Amino acid sequence: MKNLNRRNFLKCAAATTIANISTGCSSRGYFASKAKPNVVFILIDDMGWKDLSCYGSKIYKTPAIDQLANDGVLFSNAYAAHPMCLPSRVALMSGKYPVRYGAPGGTHPKGHSVLPLSDFTIAEAMKANGYQTFFAGKWHIGQKGAFPENQGFDINLGGHTAGQPASYFYPYKNEKKVANVPNLDGGKNGEYLTDRLTDETVNFIKANKNKPFFVYLSHYAVHTPLEAKKDLVDQSQKIIDGTTFQGPAWTKEGPADRKMHQDNATYAAMVTSVDDSVAKIRKTLKALDLDENTIIVFTSDNGGDACKKDKIAKATSVIPLRGGKCWMYEGGIRVPMIVRWPGIAKAGTISDQVVTGPDHYPAILEMAGLPLRPKDHVDGKSYAPILSGKSNESRGPVFWHFPNLTLFDWVVGSENCSAVRDGKYKLIEFLDNNYVELYDLENDIEEKHDLSKKMPQKTSQMHQTLINWRKNVNAPGPMRKNN
Repeated sequence: MKNLNRRNFLKCAAATTIANISTGCSSRGYFASKAKPNVVFILIDDMGWKDLSCYGSKIYKTPAIDQLANDGVLFSNAYAAHPMCLPSRVALMSGKYPVRYGAPGGTHPKGHSVLPLSDFTIAEAMKANGYQTFFAGKWHIGQKGAFPENQGFDINLGGHTAGQPASYFYPYKNEKKVANVPNLDGGKNGEYLTDRLTDETVNFIKANKNKPFFVYLSHYAVHTPLEAKKDLVDQSQKIIDGTTFQGPAWTKEGPADRKMHQDNATYAAMVTSVDDSVAKIRKTLKALDLDENTIIVFTSDNGGDACKKDKIAKATSVIPLRGGKCWMYEGGIRVPMIVRWPGIAKAGTISDQVVTGPDHYPAILEMAGLPLRPKDHVDGKSYAPILSGKSNESRGPVFWHFPNLTLFDWVVGSENCSAVRDGKYKLIEFLDNNYVELYDLENDIEEKHDLSKKMPQKTSQMHQTLINWRKNVNAPGPMRKNN
């Protein structure tokens, strides 16, 4: 890791060379406090790698999240386990790559979840060790009978089958749909969903201030529908109007349109509401004198919504990353990630270590001083030693598998594909046409220069690693509409 300096980080991100310097660990050790540390895990939906000012956005203003980064560790090479919401969330709860749950890649063709109740989730692990467990927001990985309250959470507010709200404004429905955010009755007309979920989280923290708690705040934001509070939209529009954007607003990425500018004021306002949420939670923790005994993890479930068949409702730009949500290029899988571990992780540092979705399960257990469950989180590798400075060891290869992209009519993006990253190299295999691409992400974060022909030995070695992994996890082959 190295000291966190925004200008230096952006300069390094552009050159894709971030130093790997070990940080010091507090002399108190991991678990100096007699009280179990609280854990607040904040997941944002569809937030891109460049959607925070601490990651380089000049449009989105995120002072609270920036402060969290200043007080914690910012990861520059963090990944979701999948470029789509549902399978990525399966990985977070299970500590497993979503492909282990069968065809195709962690989801049913109709979008149904395949996370079985027999799995011992991170929430169940925390609950078994005396934690009060709370879920608020988007679940999306289970049908009725497999909601958060059935998977280890004492309280579930808003979590069910749907992947987005009908509306972000109370009563969370529009003229065509009934309300689809359960357990959030009693609101005021016009109440904003991001604010409501935050308030419910704050209330839970206050009610459980004398007990160890595990909070999973899974915001529906910043997923569509793009809706935000008018004053914040107006505020964002002024910033956009005062910005001179360079180059074209759109380019082509295969058959898709690729958004090049962060110029959507509504989306910017949604990001502001997420930032306000983080601010309110941290203010509550400080007021209750819980701040120094609470671990906070902030991340996203996949890359930003930047590429689609048409230009309607494109949310953000993830430049310099290529692609976006649903793509296997970096824009679809690289995500922001910030961890604050008071007294252990050195504040104000950047880690360039690779981490991925299943890693959160063992990392949270280890940071909380709880026994690991390797038979459950079989694909996760704890990043706690990285945060503490006890280890600088590379994580090893990480994998993705998306064999059913062509089943989703609303997506125009990459072909059915698999990918592996090992060290600075990433190989993508395009399953429909049987070809591969190899990129040096340290020197080519934009994935412009395919090295597969120039480095045949490296290409062959990484391709075989990917093939072996697919065999090991019994990965399904590509699915098409005529299957």
